[in-house]
This record gives sequence, structure tokens and C-alpha cells, in this order.
Amino acid sequence: MTSNDIPAYMAHVGTAARAAATRMAAAPTAAKNAALRALARRLREAVEALQAANALDLAAARAAGLAEPMVDRLKLTPAAIETVAEGCEQIAAMPDPIGEITGVKRRPSGISVGQMRVPLGVFGMIYESRPNVTIEAASLAIKSGNACVLRGGSEALQSNLALWQLVQAALLDAGLPAEGVQLVETTDRAAVGRLIAMPEYVDVIIPRGGKGLIERIAAEARVPVIKHLDGNCHVYVDAEVDLALALTVTDNAKTQKYSPCNAAESLLVHRAQAAAFLPRIGECFAAKGVEMRCCPDSKALLAGVPGARLVDATEADWATEYLAPIISIKVIDSLDEAIAHVNRHGSHHTDAILTTNHASAMRFLREVDSASVMVNASTRFADGFEYGLGAEIGISTDKFHARGPVGLEGLTSMKWIVLGQGEVRT
Repeated sequence: MTSNDIPAYMAHVGTAARAAATRMAAAPTAAKNAALRALARRLREAVEALQAANALDLAAARAAGLAEPMVDRLKLTPAAIETVAEGCEQIAAMPDPIGEITGVKRRPSGISVGQMRVPLGVFGMIYESRPNVTIEAASLAIKSGNACVLRGGSEALQSNLALWQLVQAALLDAGLPAEGVQLVETTDRAAVGRLIAMPEYVDVIIPRGGKGLIERIAAEARVPVIKHLDGNCHVYVDAEVDLALALTVTDNAKTQKYSPCNAAESLLVHRAQAAAFLPRIGECFAAKGVEMRCCPDSKALLAGVPGARLVDATEADWATEYLAPIISIKVIDSLDEAIAHVNRHGSHHTDAILTTNHASAMRFLREVDSASVMVNASTRFADGFEYGLGAEIGISTDKFHARGPVGLEGLTSMKWIVLGQGEVRT
């Protein structure tokens, strides 16, 4: 039930979440897994109903003039529904991290000291567009023993409501509290302001969306935030490289899908391979309508590519996340220059080196300061499902607690435990 009194409504949601968190933290593994399997089953049974709800959101988005890449993020296809259902089952099959005790050591005093993994408590999730995030967040909350409060974008409200109803039904199927996963049902933006300023109810906020949203949350939140601001991901083609591999991986990293934060936005090519590589990748990009924003050297090498859309790169292009069929291209002279460029202009999200030189690969892995660093693989793999996390709650480019795709362990904390047999301190 929503209310025009936003503070009262959000306090009601927060109170219910805090109460549910106590029960979720104590839930046995079997009940959590049963809820996840029930959710997977219900998702598959509700494909037609979910698509009908999603169609309402898509129609409204197009009528409002939402850009096509953003409309694409809204789509809840049968394949997308199957993917999140598989994610639920994958998470159910994973070991339960809650209650795990590690690092127990005996101290000279006789006590044994270790750490136990525990839920964070209540997390708030604020996200835009993609309705599949509703299921990913809910499924990770369930398995990690947390309660969560979800606030999706108004453009996906009908889809999110339909998905959330399945989540609550699955929780009840397994004897868990329906309030373990709540969806903020009002589109009033004041609800977001309240959600991020309720430390008495919410332990952490996770924003997932555009840079503007995340900057606002980070600036105004009164609880800790797990975040990344943008995804200016790089592909670097090294001096020693398998050109066929480089062509395939670069093409995939940029064009497999333009809208995700792990799509490549910048291409760096070592001068030793530029003449051989750039015209070939330029043909791929030209065929797919990708605009190339080039340094002078790369522009000269791409000038002969039929149909190529070439633009002179500005300094701002090296740091831009396009989320569109646009890529910046620069010819560089060394691995040192590549690493320095990535660390200066990148967003510390995901960066890849394509190389046959092991020493170069290891240097890139060590020295590039990003949450995910790859060798000879597409940046599009930087995703919780692909990493075997079952799903992800988001990507973190922060350097404490959680970094990279945030899965089950990112939604937990550690507490110290002490085991004794009557020892006293002297």
C-alpha cells in the first residue's frame, strides 16, 4: 500500500524490512534454496503475464520519447526471463556463505579467535530501466540472508510490480517473510530521498543506473553506498598479438550490446600492430554503423575504410562512456603508455589486454587499477552471472568491502568470534 505521506510510508517499509531481516538472517539454507527454486518455477510459468506487463512499460517509454538504447534496457524477453530463472537456480546450488567460520587461531591466552560471515541486514537498491535487476537483487538477498527494499525506475514500474509479486509468493512458498523483499510502489522521487537517509532501517544502499543517479545517491546518502559511477572500459591491442583473436574480441566487446556498462568505449592499439589491425576492425565497425573518434594516427590508418564514420577525437572522448555505437581510438607507443592512459582516463571498471606476451599480460593485470582486468577476453564478461556469482547486485569500483561484480559475499560482512573454555584476562 502506497501513501501520499512519503515519510510515513517509507518508515512503514523500513520497519517491516528491519523485522524481516531478523528472520531472513536466521533462515535455514534449505528454506532459502526452496524460495529460490520456487521463484525460478514461477518465473517460467509467468512468461506471458510478465511480457504483458513489460509491454505496458515499453509502450509508455516509446510514447515518452525514451532513447532506443534505454528502451532496449527495459525489455523483458523470454530469453531474459529464462536467464534470471537460471540465475535463481544457480544461486540455490551455491554454498550458503552465512555462518561460515574461517581463520580460527588459538591464542596464547587459550582462547580461539576467528571470523563468521553474516548478512549485512537491510540493503536498499535503487536502479533504472532493467527489470531483470528486480530478480537479481531479490535472489541474492534471499540467499545471503538479507532483507532488501527495491526502488526501480518509474519507466519499468509495471514490469517490476509483476516480478515482485512472484518474489513474495516464492518467499511465502518457503515459509519466509514476504517483507524480506519489498518494492517501493510509489514513483515519487521523494521516496528515494527517504530511503537513502534511514540508517535506523537501512544498512547499505546500492545504486545501479546512470551517472547522474549514482552521483546524487553518493552525495545525499546517510548510509554507506556500494557503487560505480560509469563504465569507460578499454581494450588494448598489444605489440604482440593474435590478430584474428583481437578482431573477434574487440568487435564483441564493443558491438555485442552497446548499452551495458561493461561494453568497450575506448580502443588502444600499439603502433606495431596499428597498420595491420585498424583497417580490419574499422571494416567491422563501419558495417555496424559504429562512429570512430580517432587520434590523428588512427584516423589516417582508417581513412581508406569504405563507409567509415570518422571523427577527430577530443580530450574529453578518452574519458567518455558512450553507451552507444561510438568508440574512441588511439594509437600508442608502449605498454607503459597503455597502462597510464587506462589509469588516467578510465573509470576503474573493466579493462582488457589482447596479447600473446605473458609478461605484458601480467604487468597489465598488476598495474591497471580497475575492478576487473582481463587478458584475451571481452569486457562484456564483467558480469555476476558470467563470473559464476549466480547474479550480481551491481558493480563496485570502490576499494573497500566489495569490488567488481557484487554477488553473495559482497552482501555479507564478517564478525569476530571468540571460543573459550573459561579463560579470563589477566
